[in-house]
Amino acid sequence: MSRISCLLLLAFAALATLSADQKKLTDDQRLEILRGLDSEYATVKVPLPRSPRPLDVDTTGSYDQQQWLAASKQFGAAGRVGDLVQITKVTIEPNSIIFEINGGLRAKGAWKDHLSVGVGLPMPINGGQQAVSTGGTTLALRFHEPIGETTSAEIKKMLSPILDFNQRTVTEQYTAIIPPEFKSAIENKKAVVGMTRDQVVMALGRPDHKDRETKEGTEYEDWIYGVPPGRVTFVTFAANKVVKVKETYAGLGGSIAQTPKQ
Repeated sequence: MSRISCLLLLAFAALATLSADQKKLTDDQRLEILRGLDSEYATVKVPLPRSPRPLDVDTTGSYDQQQWLAASKQFGAAGRVGDLVQITKVTIEPNSIIFEINGGLRAKGAWKDHLSVGVGLPMPINGGQQAVSTGGTTLALRFHEPIGETTSAEIKKMLSPILDFNQRTVTEQYTAIIPPEFKSAIENKKAVVGMTRDQVVMALGRPDHKDRETKEGTEYEDWIYGVPPGRVTFVTFAANKVVKVKETYAGLGGSIAQTPKQ
């Protein structure tokens, strides 16, 4: 092989690597996907089987019906058409996004007989029907290439042949009876002072970390969203109410600087 040919091959390889790097998700994009999908509810549109291995779904919404049928016969159903299910964990991989549904396969028996939001908020879904009859499962949205720039809304569209995210959910039912400022914050994925833990989970999902401390006899708990480097949000609770929300920027090495005021 000539020297020119070798140089051309190296150039093409470098270009391909650069193209792949450009398709990598940024930290902010990852955070948006996690916040937009974790703890979300959806209505099952096709029979959803349980499976010890993630059930593959293409970005077009297609899936191997024979594989799903075989899993259903062997492990049972995770959701029937019309059931309401919840995404309980989201894992982002280079070429895939893995969704744990209703606690995954480890959730044996009835996942939630009468699903309700939070403690002390008895609000069964679907007129009191069961959310899921026999537990959870795991789905894998396969991109077959680096994920690149995408949003939680686009991912919901990809999953729409399997799961319908547009139905009136428990979250929407609950937000209909809470103060307008909290309802608006939940819809905009934000935490504000005065919210309860349940409301913050609905707005932001589960925190990446938690930290507790006691000052002058009062116990405070910080819910921390985001990891360095990038934007980090601290939501501080006292007696189950948010008393402070602070956004910072954490640089390399974990150093945190106050986000400049706009």
